[in-house]
Amino acid sequence: MKSFNTLCILFLVPISIVFSQDRITGKNFATRSEVIATHGMAATSHPLATQTALDILKQGGNAIDAAIAANAMLGLMEPTGNGIGGDLFAIVWDAKTKKLYGLNASGRSPEKLTLEYFKKNNHTKIPSHGPLPVSVPGCVDGWYQLHGKFGKLDMKKILQPTINYAREGFPVTELVAYYMQLSAKFLSKYPGFETTYMPKGSAPKKGEVFKNLFLANTLEKIANEGRDTFYKGDIARIIAKYVKENGGFLSYDDLKNHTSEWVEPVSTNYRGYDVWELPPNGQGIAALQMLNILEEYDLKSMGFGTTEYLHVLTEAKKLAYEDRAKFYADPDFNTIPVKQLVSKDYATKRRKLIDENKAAKTYDAGNLNNGDTIYLTVADEEGNMVSLIQSNYRGMGSGMTPTELGFILQDRGELFSLKEGHFNTYEPKKRPFHTIIPAFVTKDGKPFMSFGLMGGGMQPQGHVQIIVNMVDFGMNLQEAGDAPRINHMGSSQPTGEEMTSGGTLHIESGISYETIRGLLSKGHNVSYALGPYGGYQAIMIKDGVYYGASESRKDGQAAGY
Repeated sequence: MKSFNTLCILFLVPISIVFSQDRITGKNFATRSEVIATHGMAATSHPLATQTALDILKQGGNAIDAAIAANAMLGLMEPTGNGIGGDLFAIVWDAKTKKLYGLNASGRSPEKLTLEYFKKNNHTKIPSHGPLPVSVPGCVDGWYQLHGKFGKLDMKKILQPTINYAREGFPVTELVAYYMQLSAKFLSKYPGFETTYMPKGSAPKKGEVFKNLFLANTLEKIANEGRDTFYKGDIARIIAKYVKENGGFLSYDDLKNHTSEWVEPVSTNYRGYDVWELPPNGQGIAALQMLNILEEYDLKSMGFGTTEYLHVLTEAKKLAYEDRAKFYADPDFNTIPVKQLVSKDYATKRRKLIDENKAAKTYDAGNLNNGDTIYLTVADEEGNMVSLIQSNYRGMGSGMTPTELGFILQDRGELFSLKEGHFNTYEPKKRPFHTIIPAFVTKDGKPFMSFGLMGGGMQPQGHVQIIVNMVDFGMNLQEAGDAPRINHMGSSQPTGEEMTSGGTLHIESGISYETIRGLLSKGHNVSYALGPYGGYQAIMIKDGVYYGASESRKDGQAAGY
């Protein structure tokens, strides 16, 4: 009898986690109602960053100003996901021109680091940490590009809240404390890390007040002197000197020559909604490819969380990710067939490869010619909306913490391939394949939703699940994020790995055992996993009213006024 009770508990625990609130409205997995307001809305992964964004709006700033302020705050308060040592991507809806603008603020590889160096030193892949995966951090230039094109308030006013919190200190939230303590175990060996992030000898615990005086000084210098101090001035010199002293290649010239790029967002229409992503070197168009494949299936009739739906969703992901592995890279070095990849005709051809009764072990990429992160979104009363994502990669990044600057350099360079002949093969002054992707949805040429979902390779499949939850399954903005997700891992990668066994389908609590049994019968490798399901924030506009959502998987908050 004891073993039977234990077995019951094992099965009941996941269900009780998901269905833990007896709400009188909405889906039983929703954690709360949507936030609704008219003047402005912000949704970020940290409540104090959300409040900072709202404060900037109330002081006369617009959505772009507020997004920069929130991003700066997150770099201080959530260094486990982002910071000014990382890259940035954004999609902006400009109310004046009634148009979407895309910004690629990702940095390039060091000019003096070559493929031959990796071969000579017997590297089969670029290391995850240390000096070798470091690429130029694009975040600060991204801020100034956004501000120069759309901003209203002075940058001093925008960055001041973060400078104040960095000097006075802030209490560390539960999830951030968990990841800081985890990161400290293997990053503390890098010079500068302990001084910056372990001033009391250990990483801060939940509720502990943490200060970053180095970052306060750095941001104050940027606010007073502008972006050039980071890329051409004192900060650039400190970064270059530190990297060189620690065996790396990122130089002053690499920083001095950095530029961001304004790009045209790419879209596909899914059941009347235009879903927008940025083109490669990011992975956003994988979401568009998946939606195109899924569009011909009657997902509404299949039902949310069913074997049939999750099977075709997983197979569509596998197909799109084979193209992602082959084609997604820096367009300055390759001709990427974006138009073909996101076409409906191409999706029709790819869809024919799906067996509705059997999970595929392998797929080939299409035969075409020309071949840990934070997300935030802000909207203002003028109708401007910003979808912004920023990251160091691998949580806190490379571990390389330049002397007394208060931040870690990213390790995005790890995402290059070292196999010759690949679109994403390492080359000097090249942007690596990128996982971070902002998203936007318009309907009939008008803004509908700004959203994103953090989490490496989870992001495109997360974007698709949000869209399908709303469009096919009728969920509201909050429910669409709270609904149990799947995350398929093991697809072929832009770094050279190939899928041979079909990968593994990770499922969240709340997916029924009946569905799991059905997926197993179709040949899927099914497993639970700890935390790879992403973190979602979103703002929707309907009849002039903003709706905000922030999910419970992070410490975030959506708020408006």
